[in-house]
Amino acid sequence: MMSPAKKPSRRTEPQRIYQLLVALDEIQPTIWRRLWVADTLTLAKLDRVIQAAMGWTNSHLHEFKIAGRRYGIPDDEWPDDNPPSDDRRSHIGAVLDDSVSEFTYLYDFGDHWQHTVKVEKLLRPNEINTSPTCLAGQNACPPEDVGGIGGYMEFLEAIRDPTHDEHIAMWRWSGGPFDPAGFDLNATNAAIRKLRI
Repeated sequence: MMSPAKKPSRRTEPQRIYQLLVALDEIQPTIWRRLWVADTLTLAKLDRVIQAAMGWTNSHLHEFKIAGRRYGIPDDEWPDDNPPSDDRRSHIGAVLDDSVSEFTYLYDFGDHWQHTVKVEKLLRPNEINTSPTCLAGQNACPPEDVGGIGGYMEFLEAIRDPTHDEHIAMWRWSGGPFDPAGFDLNATNAAIRKLRI
């Protein structure tokens, strides 16, 4: 006896596209990315898009703070009087609607990489903007586990100066030369496409 055919899953069509400007706080020159994301994405998927666009490797926890509420991954092992809402169940369109103009995204609670995310535009969906896309950006993301802003400044000082006592150690640790001004739009969008979201 044949099993009944599965009905194809119905994916909700986007009603609007958010153009977001994501900028890493407290570092100059600013490290930023401009993104298109559909209102149908969950915040958990937005986390992955931001990480792929910035250059993070999804090695640490994250959290969004939007309109006075926290969104992330609730953890029963770490009791919290005010646990974050589950970002896997929170869709961008429902959370941002058309009233939120700015929010924060925190990656790596140890290094504390805080990003300011500004809603630049609300767009109508069309044939090119419904998939997550990076439109532009500047400057390279700091390496993972570099030690936050202070550690990153020390890293840059060592990696730029061949006579620095830590130059060779930092070269080896980072896997070779590091260009803080480096940004590759094509490679960034290739990383976003690999997410398959």
